[in-house]
Amino acid sequence: MKRLLVALDFSADTGGIVRIAIALGRALHAEVRLLHVAPPEPDFIGYDAGPPTVRQQAAAEYQEARRELHALERQFASEGMMVDALVIQGDPRQKIPAEAKEFRADLIILGARGRGAVHEWLVGGVTSAVIKKADCPVIVVPPRKE
Repeated sequence: MKRLLVALDFSADTGGIVRIAIALGRALHAEVRLLHVAPPEPDFIGYDAGPPTVRQQAAAEYQEARRELHALERQFASEGMMVDALVIQGDPRQKIPAEAKEFRADLIILGARGRGAVHEWLVGGVTSAVIKKADCPVIVVPPRKE
């Protein structure tokens, strides 16, 4: 295993996912791609991009995600690892497996939100979708117990 894709959503469990990814990356001497899938642009009726406040909020969230991801990129690099970071927009259920395929990942590491079976059944979880669509093994880091 030489390529790890680490999907991050910046939830409370990001630290645990990062610790596992660093440990595996070092042990396997793997190249790491950090990935954050930001929500897609909101849909608006007509040709306008929507109210300026909505666009500004989306842009601010996107920039904050880039800052956080690049801080983690520096953390991985300080461990002597080959790493790059990528923020893309879209549905993570499709984008994570697609990015793993494009990166030729040998392993995907991501977290589980632990919202429960009813939410999973009604909405469909990102983790389940990634497991079903991925062309490589997936390590799921469970949510930490409070």
